[in-house]
Amino acid sequence: MKLSISKLTCATLFAALVFISFTNARADEGMWLFEAPPKQQVKERYNFDMTDSWLEHLRLSSVRFGRGGSASFVSANGLIMTNHHVGAGYLQMHSTPENDMLANGFYAKTLADELPCKGLECITLYEVVDVTEQLAAATKGLAADDAAKVRKTKIAEIEKENADKKNLHCEVVTLFQGGKYHLYCYKKYTDVRLVWAPEQNIASFGGDPDNYEYPRYCVDCSLFRAYENGKPAVVKHYLKWATGGVTDGELVFVAGHPGTTNRAYTKEHLIYLRDVHFPERLERMYRREVIYSVFANRNLENARRVGHDLDVVQNYRKRAIGQIDGLQTPSLWNGKITAASVASTRPEAIIAKACERSAPIYKPHIYYEGGEAFNSQTFRFARQILRLADELEKPNANRLKEYRDSGIDFVKQTLLNEAPIYEDVEVLKLTDSLTMLEEYVYGELILDANKKLNDKPLGELIPPELQKESPKELAIRLVRGSKLRDVAVRKALIDGGKKAVDASTDPMLLFAKAVDERSRKLREIYENEYDSPTTAAYAELAKERFEQLGTNVYPDATFTLRLSYGAVKGYKEDDGTQVKPVTNIAGMFERAETMKYREPFNPPKSWLDNKSKLNQNCAFNLVSTNDIIGGNSGSPMVNAKGEVVGLVFDGNIYSLSNNFVYSETQSRCVSVHVDVILESLRKIYNAERIVEELVK
Repeated sequence: MKLSISKLTCATLFAALVFISFTNARADEGMWLFEAPPKQQVKERYNFDMTDSWLEHLRLSSVRFGRGGSASFVSANGLIMTNHHVGAGYLQMHSTPENDMLANGFYAKTLADELPCKGLECITLYEVVDVTEQLAAATKGLAADDAAKVRKTKIAEIEKENADKKNLHCEVVTLFQGGKYHLYCYKKYTDVRLVWAPEQNIASFGGDPDNYEYPRYCVDCSLFRAYENGKPAVVKHYLKWATGGVTDGELVFVAGHPGTTNRAYTKEHLIYLRDVHFPERLERMYRREVIYSVFANRNLENARRVGHDLDVVQNYRKRAIGQIDGLQTPSLWNGKITAASVASTRPEAIIAKACERSAPIYKPHIYYEGGEAFNSQTFRFARQILRLADELEKPNANRLKEYRDSGIDFVKQTLLNEAPIYEDVEVLKLTDSLTMLEEYVYGELILDANKKLNDKPLGELIPPELQKESPKELAIRLVRGSKLRDVAVRKALIDGGKKAVDASTDPMLLFAKAVDERSRKLREIYENEYDSPTTAAYAELAKERFEQLGTNVYPDATFTLRLSYGAVKGYKEDDGTQVKPVTNIAGMFERAETMKYREPFNPPKSWLDNKSKLNQNCAFNLVSTNDIIGGNSGSPMVNAKGEVVGLVFDGNIYSLSNNFVYSETQSRCVSVHVDVILESLRKIYNAERIVEELVK
């Protein structure tokens, strides 16, 4: 399709380009809203009718696991399936030096043995209401900054009013970069218990070398259970277990909570991510990977204590490399609107200007308000306690978003989490992050001694305490002197409110107070310079899109429930090697032998001891064309019957550009095949009570 700019308005050009990017012959692309499912596309491509009842059942069976993963109900008694790596923090919570559950796995032989996971919240989407018109009416005619303030107040009112009326957890979510606002009403489960998890060496077989690669051999699965009133929750909607496997080319669906995509971003905005956001993030991940690896290599106990943190950092590092690579690929930019190449429309120019103005404050904002300069769980507790006390003194509508009534329960659950916090790890992390802050500020001042940040000397970013002590001295004093790692102390401060917090002499709490004014100011600047103008501009662009296309497009991911469709399908590597879609148990043992059983290609002893019992042809992992991204980890994969056939845990290396553009050619979603989960439950872990619950 060839278009002449001279014969098109900018709005029409934008709509045409969006049409190309979102709806034109992109095969299995899309992270679709359940309230606006791709019925026509699925019917035309796969001749399958998604009925309203089919969609409702899948929606109510899907679970958001904590604040970072996906899951699903897989039994009538509240059994929840997610990834091992999604639930890893709760394995660490119950680990001791004598029993590393992350390494050794866990199985509760009876209901009484299932372990409470304090602080874990699982929610299911019960109802969706479009509140776009309410918010548009409240902000009509206002400038961007004023509109943002009024919108915040109105959102808080809508959330509270509906939560009180429906007795559900309610959140207003932003869709289409502000083009739509939907109220999502959730049923919440706060009593969630650990049931089963395999050993780390089989859950993440191949470790970092195989991460984002394929073929794969991971039982990246764990099982939890939701309880109500002290008993297993009785759920009407859950996914039945498929026992017939899947076939090459078979239609499959993924229901989950993809985190963030940027496919509707303008070219200038993607350049901002390429040149500002990802380089800083990657530099930080490289730094922490080295620090954590050196600490872990000292002894086994150190490795246990920092193991999950190291896994997370390595995963982020590898993902960021792939995303930067995507942003450096010229073909990515095809079809992307740019204010520089088109007679600049108002919203596109606003986005370009917001990116330009926010670039110099990105690092200070992420270091202070993002907490990256104070990387310590003890500090995070201190900041949450401080802000909880301060924000609860304000009317609900005037609070920071995370401290509105809709989020207070989660904040308190987080603060009362009983997961162990290790003093030496805290000192390690805080020392490094404080050092990073000093290096940044002094490095910038060397380049320009008079450099300022919004008319303030850049040197003010160095906390006064850090000007008197070295990063290590300060970290040791703050961490060792703080009592906030004691959950009883945190609870007393929460219950005592602002009076107790103001009276506290805890050094970490005092430090959090010392940096909070600067943190809040940087947040305000960033929101005014970047968030508010880009939100308003994208809302305007979305309106143009809706005028041309209607709402038959999907919005960028926002960690809200989405549906993707695709097919079980292999692919060709860049060198022409054909990759088959499904691996098997025999392949895992062959891979281990080829790699001489060295870490991380060493299956756990339980698998080696029971090798002869296992069906070597049993399916292990599979790939499909489903459109997924980070946050989809733990998502159920179902067939046309609505039966669960897989558990999403990764994407291949070609999927790392999915943040910005989707391609069916090589990008693949990687899942655990349900057959290997059953095979291992039966023959490795002797978990018959769970097998009977899954397949009855």
